[in-house]
Amino acid sequence: MLPPQGGILLVDKEGGWTSHDVVARSRRALGTRKVGHAGTLDPMATGLLVLGAGPATRLLTHLVGLDKTYTTTIRLGTATVTDDREGDRISAVEQSVVEALAADPARIALAVAELTGAIEQAPSAVSAIKVDGKRAYDRVRSGEAVELKKRPVTIYSFETSEPRITAEDDGTRVIDIDATVRCSTGTYIRALARDLGEKLGVGGHLVALRRSAVGPFDVASAVSMDALTAGGSLPLILPTQVAERLFPVLRLTEQQAIDIGHGKRLEVDASNDAALVAAIAPGERLVGLLEVKHGRTRVVTNFPTPDGQAVV
Repeated sequence: MLPPQGGILLVDKEGGWTSHDVVARSRRALGTRKVGHAGTLDPMATGLLVLGAGPATRLLTHLVGLDKTYTTTIRLGTATVTDDREGDRISAVEQSVVEALAADPARIALAVAELTGAIEQAPSAVSAIKVDGKRAYDRVRSGEAVELKKRPVTIYSFETSEPRITAEDDGTRVIDIDATVRCSTGTYIRALARDLGEKLGVGGHLVALRRSAVGPFDVASAVSMDALTAGGSLPLILPTQVAERLFPVLRLTEQQAIDIGHGKRLEVDASNDAALVAAIAPGERLVGLLEVKHGRTRVVTNFPTPDGQAVV
């Protein structure tokens, strides 16, 4: 049974499933239609999906912007229309070029360094970004040429393995590099692979992608897809537990919690000033996320109170 304030569920998505598929399965498992996610994964990708159920979906908007960590395999030497293994090949370089690059890992490391830190990145054309009201991937699939504007992202770390020569199904020689990337929200790892290939002059795309962490949440704590249909209880993280991990905590008295629930602003110690604090009532109940400015509170995100009323 879903707790009164709902909860956050971590799911380890399998390849071939859309994020919407996982949400639909979770709705059945949790017995509620009110389920959302804090950032999608492509069907090809595996790994951590952060879901919210019931009132806890109100937290999702604050989870979307968390940093992400991915493990991936980047293929150099060929490029595809989708910047991943599922798209048609659009270019390939000669075997001699691949062998020369594999023998010069310092050159690859330099290109990786140039793509680390604050960079400008054009999202992959087959993304969900809307162009004049239509998804970019729909325009690409209908034969249109789509080039999306660059946007600032931050690659906090981009760690790579030694390059290894392998071959595609038709025998084309390529280089595979395993990588771990920690990045800001809005980063497209497919685009990172594409841009690495372009910097090296050989083309590049993704052949594997797994999200291992979203902020403080790790895929090691996630449930499997099978667990969603097993019929047993699922390990939900309560909203209070989530908020305590992400924000400073403002402990309320019972009266203060009631006042917040009635829409009143509180006067608190100005040392608590913060863009967001987790306002927690006695009994470890999350009342809401508040902005505290000059010692005065303002509700940013509210949660239901025991009498069923919500902060307004």
